[in-house]
Amino acid sequence: MKTIVTQLIDNFHERKLPVLVKRDKKFVQIPGKADVVIGMRRTGKTFFCYQRMQALLATVSIEKLLYLNFEDDRLLGFTVHDFQIILDVYYAKYPEFRDTTCHFFFDEIQCIEQWEKFIRRLLDTENVQIYLTGSSSKLLSVEIASTLRGRSLTTEIFPFSFQEFLKYHGIFDVPPIRFGAQTVSVLRKAVKDYLEIGGFPEVQTLDRDIRIEVLQGYIDSVLLKDVIERHKVSNITALKYLVRHLMSSPSCKFSVNKFYNTLKSMSVKCSKNTLYEYLDHLMEAYLFYQVPIHSRSEKARQLNPTKIYTIDTGLLNAMSFRNSLNNGPLLENLVFMHLRRTGYLVEYVNTKTAYETDFLARHKISNEIKLIQVCWDMSDEKTFKRELRGLQTVMKELFISSGIIITWDEESTIDNNILIYPIWKWFLLEPEFSR
Repeated sequence: MKTIVTQLIDNFHERKLPVLVKRDKKFVQIPGKADVVIGMRRTGKTFFCYQRMQALLATVSIEKLLYLNFEDDRLLGFTVHDFQIILDVYYAKYPEFRDTTCHFFFDEIQCIEQWEKFIRRLLDTENVQIYLTGSSSKLLSVEIASTLRGRSLTTEIFPFSFQEFLKYHGIFDVPPIRFGAQTVSVLRKAVKDYLEIGGFPEVQTLDRDIRIEVLQGYIDSVLLKDVIERHKVSNITALKYLVRHLMSSPSCKFSVNKFYNTLKSMSVKCSKNTLYEYLDHLMEAYLFYQVPIHSRSEKARQLNPTKIYTIDTGLLNAMSFRNSLNNGPLLENLVFMHLRRTGYLVEYVNTKTAYETDFLARHKISNEIKLIQVCWDMSDEKTFKRELRGLQTVMKELFISSGIIITWDEESTIDNNILIYPIWKWFLLEPEFSR
């Protein structure tokens, strides 16, 4: 094993880092804490670590970086007792580095049982900054952070934001500050592509048929490795029906009780408790997100259905046929994911008079409050009046002075306190938070 570790370290120091599109997220480092990168499969966690390496190389030599991927077949048989070999090999090659800070990157570390004991020892005894990533095959990424018991800082990686999408495709390296006719035309086309393709890095330049196949493979991988294998799921039929239902009804309210009755009518056996468990597993794997109703009553939050959003509209398009008539839910999904990506805690609101507002969002750091309604097309007067009344009613009931309506391609102001933005402009005006 010593020979293999030596070879892997030498290989890393000899090869060039890949060309990257810079992500908007950043590591926040505190001495004595490991940096943990979490997120769904294929969102770019490893490449985010490469981005950090490239930044470090501006001030330190490559030899002060160490990278190991524990899914490498050459490390089969590696156990917790072999971790000391890494230190022995590295500091034998570079003994002078014991007096300076080095940076260790460990990819898929959850493959090694009891890995956390080694990491805690490193944090306590060595002058190193540690970066960890992990997929969900044996240990969900989020659990890497919890296993370290307060000794870590977590950074979530999502599929590309719209700004990252523009940067990847060479459209705008930085958000435009003027919105002339040419810029607007480019942004309209770009947001249409973003709605269709989504933000997973690997599929950006693939032909449509291949892209759909790859994205469907992502879902199969999550179901197999992160849900079925990890949780020993036996009722695969019910699980697949659940995923299919959630994918076919994006941005909609979901009730386990109603879905249980639907399965029952189809002669598919599955208990309500099992469905709740399956839903939790899918959330833990970052495939779906739940948004509860806004209420001070925990009982009300439990009794009312949640709204379900999917991590990426590209996945939604890959799983079901859609046309422009039902793009409204996809637009709402885009808005939710932008809020989630930029650090907001989100609820939906039902008023006393049965009106609804899509998002009551509070930023978890700044406590900024946003009240947002999503409306695909303002030309349908009846629909728009209903959406506007819902927003105005919630503003009055919750004593919130302003609101936002997100549309596909319309902009206006109502009563000086309700701003209407096209989605492509709102994406660019909203600040990107680093964590």
